[in-house]
Amino acid sequence: MRAFLVAPLLTVTLALSLAAQNKPAVQWIAPSGAAANLPFSPAVRVGNVLYLAGQLGVDSTGNLVPGGIEAETRQALTNIKSLLMANGSDMDHVVKCLVMLADIAEWAKMNSVYVTFFPVHKPARSAFGTSGLARNGRLEIECIATLP
Repeated sequence: MRAFLVAPLLTVTLALSLAAQNKPAVQWIAPSGAAANLPFSPAVRVGNVLYLAGQLGVDSTGNLVPGGIEAETRQALTNIKSLLMANGSDMDHVVKCLVMLADIAEWAKMNSVYVTFFPVHKPARSAFGTSGLARNGRLEIECIATLP
């Protein structure tokens, strides 16, 4: 009777041990500059995947760039590109984006800039209108990317 109890217990223990060994490492990227006081990480790396926090169209001082939706889209995607490069990835390895727009009517203008950042590989994407964004931004974009 004891053999019937010990064998399954050993199997479960071994399986749990192996699962723990294959668990991907998690690294929270420390914010710097104007983002240092924000209550979130700009990116989190889990194994070979980078999860980027939403990026507004802000400059290095944290101020929205002037020029409306097109300028903010360009700046947000430039910020994303810089964050990816600083963490070992690039725009060609972005697999998913989420675009939040203060006004969904600006989708076409946003999209005209967005597509220029993904000339080869077009990531999966969702977009929706909101009732407001941080700092009165016109959009916020978050992405998921793999590491090469």
